[in-house]
Amino acid sequence: QVQLVESGGGLVQPGGSLRLSCAASGRFFSFNILGWYRQTPGKERELVARITRAGTINYADSVEGRFTIFRDSAKNTVALQMNSLKSEDTAVYYCYCNAEVLDPFGESARRDYWGQGTQVTVSL
Repeated sequence: QVQLVESGGGLVQPGGSLRLSCAASGRFFSFNILGWYRQTPGKERELVARITRAGTINYADSVEGRFTIFRDSAKNTVALQMNSLKSEDTAVYYCYCNAEVLDPFGESARRDYWGQGTQVTVSL
């Protein structure tokens, strides 16, 4: 099992910056994908940014050029630097991972895990 704990959310004015961090702990072999999603009331959770084990990075079009995802494999952390924030970035941000773990039968398996979410509010 993997536990993901986010930190760094809060209130910021338009044009400001925030940095979200996510620390992973538990029993796992490696991460296939680490990333961030966000969700607003009444809408589906959407991808913000993700990084694969090979280092491939994908961003949502809406955040390209403003957000940067960082991974520290030694510390099992992933961070999201958010610059030039806009009101439409207001959402609950969730840390996500797809990890290699042992299933109940002792076999290697890929599983998805989510953090509890952290609120980001961009407002005057």
